[in-house]
Amino acid sequence: TEETGAFNEKPHAPSNAANNTINRGAAMDKALLEAGLTVRREVLGDEYVDRALKNATGFNARFQEVVSEYCWGLCWADNTLSRRERSILNLGMIAALGKMHEFGLHFRGALQNGLTEDELRAVLTQISIYCGIPVGIDCFRAAAPIIAERQEHAAAIPSTTGSQEPATPRA
Repeated sequence: TEETGAFNEKPHAPSNAANNTINRGAAMDKALLEAGLTVRREVLGDEYVDRALKNATGFNARFQEVVSEYCWGLCWADNTLSRRERSILNLGMIAALGKMHEFGLHFRGALQNGLTEDELRAVLTQISIYCGIPVGIDCFRAAAPIIAERQEHAAAIPSTTGSQEPATPRA
């Protein structure tokens, strides 16, 4: 007998490499893609997302859609976990995989999602203990320029509440 259902359907339609779009009729996929692009922009920033989409080719355009649709639409747009919680999860998983470029992107996103430097220090310490000190060293190394950039930016903004000194960087 022949079974029916989503698992027997083709996984995806052929890509239209000329304009980096996918020919699909499912409204849910489009809704997930749009929700994913919105969240991806809010967490990683327009500049990063625009660059990733602009650099998509006929070879990897579908992959960019999968990232936006499933990583960002299906997972990140689901409100069951907060963005802060998702950031903590991602930092741990990405660190465990040793993907430091991606770790830096998500570290910056974790700051955007409201995690404090103290909270992120605690996350990186826990990563160090559970994933190993060499991984922790890589994580702190990837985070350092992001923290420095953030502190420089904060120091450049004039205070409107009186004389506040910029935060002192911690090791």
